[in-house]
Amino acid sequence: MRLLLLPLRQIYRGLVWLANSPRTLILSYLMLILVCALLYPVFEPSESFGDALWWAVVTASTVGYGDEAPKSLEGRMMAGLLISIMVLLVVPLITAHFASKLIVDHDAFKHEEQEELKENLRRVRQLLEELAERQGITSPGSAAPPSEPPGR
Repeated sequence: MRLLLLPLRQIYRGLVWLANSPRTLILSYLMLILVCALLYPVFEPSESFGDALWWAVVTASTVGYGDEAPKSLEGRMMAGLLISIMVLLVVPLITAHFASKLIVDHDAFKHEEQEELKENLRRVRQLLEELAERQGITSPGSAAPPSEPPGR
């Protein structure tokens, strides 16, 4: 079972890597457009590279003006794949990246501040325990039975 899930884990890691790097995300978008623009004239021989590039951009953006459309089965399959990749992967990853940058809690504690607070709480707890011990008071949850307050 673990062996069957390995490719899915690798795909997931690749997507996380893409999503966390805007440069690689934009580069992969541009490469996808370029590869499709280079393949388009192979499947549609009557088209120039300029028309193929225009087709790839229009198709990837899902605008689809209709001025350039593949007629061959291979060209249509490539168009379907390009649209699917853009709609299901690239656009959501770009959106998620920018949304995560907008939803930043500037009031959140940094790691160093969290560690300082934890240390301060440990010290306060230690001081409270020392004070309680001097007063003869046991803290809730301790195993020792409550002692009688001094002076009674």
